[in-house]
Amino acid sequence: MANIEKRGENSYRFTVYLPKDAQGKYPKRRKSITIEEKMSPKQLKEFLDREYLKFKDEVLSGNYVQTERILFKDFAEQWEKDFASTLALTTFGNHQRKLELHINPVIGHMRMDQINQFHLMTVIRDMKRYDGKDDPVTYHSKQDVYRTLKSIFKYAVKWGVLSNNPMDGIEKPRPSDTDDVGKEMQIYEEDEIEQLMQMLQSEPALWRMMFTLALAAGLRKGELLGLEWKDVDFDKQQIYIHQSIVLTKQGPHIKSTKTKKSKRYVTLPESVMDELKTYRKYWAKEKLLKGDKWVEQDREWLFNSFDGTHLYPTSPSKRWHQFINGHKFKYIRLHDLRHTSASLLIAQGVHAKLISERLGHSDISVTMNTYGHAFKSADRAAADKLDGFFRVKKQS
Repeated sequence: MANIEKRGENSYRFTVYLPKDAQGKYPKRRKSITIEEKMSPKQLKEFLDREYLKFKDEVLSGNYVQTERILFKDFAEQWEKDFASTLALTTFGNHQRKLELHINPVIGHMRMDQINQFHLMTVIRDMKRYDGKDDPVTYHSKQDVYRTLKSIFKYAVKWGVLSNNPMDGIEKPRPSDTDDVGKEMQIYEEDEIEQLMQMLQSEPALWRMMFTLALAAGLRKGELLGLEWKDVDFDKQQIYIHQSIVLTKQGPHIKSTKTKKSKRYVTLPESVMDELKTYRKYWAKEKLLKGDKWVEQDREWLFNSFDGTHLYPTSPSKRWHQFINGHKFKYIRLHDLRHTSASLLIAQGVHAKLISERLGHSDISVTMNTYGHAFKSADRAAADKLDGFFRVKKQS
C-alpha cells in the first residue's frame, strides 16, 4: 500500500507503519489532509513528501496523537478555543449554548470518525426545547444548530481530523407549513392595548416607560437596555438605536447593533415623548437622591439598576412576566410587544419599507416574511373598503 494515497479531488492520506508488535503485526498510523491552494504537479509532490516526512517523524517519535479518534466534545472544545472564540462575543455564546444544550448530549461521546450524516440529521431533526416544554422547536433554532455543526466539521476537515465532511449532504432546515413565523408570535389587539396602557399606570416609572417604549418603538429587549439619555432627541422626538446589551456565557455584554440598518432613528408619538420627558425628571431626581450609591460614572442609562449601572439582561422579561400574571392578563412575551407594534403599523396602512426601517430589519424581505400574515389581513381589509365603490346597487 502506498504511503501517500489520493482520496478525493484535493484530499490525501498518509500511512506510516510502526515496528512489529508482540502479536507479530505492524501497527499503522494514518492522517488525512486537504490541499486548498493551487499547485503545479511538482510543487504538489514536494509539499506532500515534506508533510509526509513530518508526519512520519511525529509517529516514530511517539508525539503523534490520532486525531481521527478524538471525541466530538473534545474536538468541539478545541474548535471553540481556536476558532469560535475569535468571533463576536454573542455569536460565540450562541455556539456554546447550542453545543451545551442540543449537540453534545447527543453526539458528544462519539468519536469524530464515527459520526455520519444519519447521526447529524438526528441531532437536528429530534431537537427538544431546553426548557422542557412540549412545544416544537422553531426552524430558527434548528438553523442555529445546523450552522454550529457546519462550522465544526468544516474545521475538522481543514485541520486534518477528517478527510470527508459529513455535513456536506445535509440541507439547511427550512420552514414548513406548520412553521409559519406568524403562528409563533402572539400580539395584543387594539382593545387589549388600551387595557395594557391602563394597567401600566400602576407600574413603577422605570418599568412603565420601558414597556411603553417596547410597544411604541418596536424595540428589542437588548436595544431597550442599551438606551442612554444622549440617544434621546427631544426636539426631533426621536431616539437613536445603535447598541444593545445581551447576555452571553461570560455575562452581560454591550455591543453595537447587528447590522448597519439596525442603527436607526425611531420617531416617537408626541404623547410618548411627553412621558419620556417626565421620566427624565424622575430619573435625575433618583440619581441625586442616591448620592454616593450611584456608582455609574461613564454612562447615563435610561433603564438602570439601583446604583446607576445597566439592568441585567434577564430582568425585563422577569418583570414583564410578574406584571402580566399579577394582573391575570393575556400573556405574550415581552418580545411580542415588538410584533404588536409592527402589526399596528401594518393595520394603519404604513408602507412595509418604513416598518422595516423602523424595526431595524436588514432587508424588507425580512419584514415581509415575518409579518406576511398581517400584510395579507391588511390587504383583505383594504379590498373590503373598496368593495362599496364597485358594488352596483340594483334598481328597485
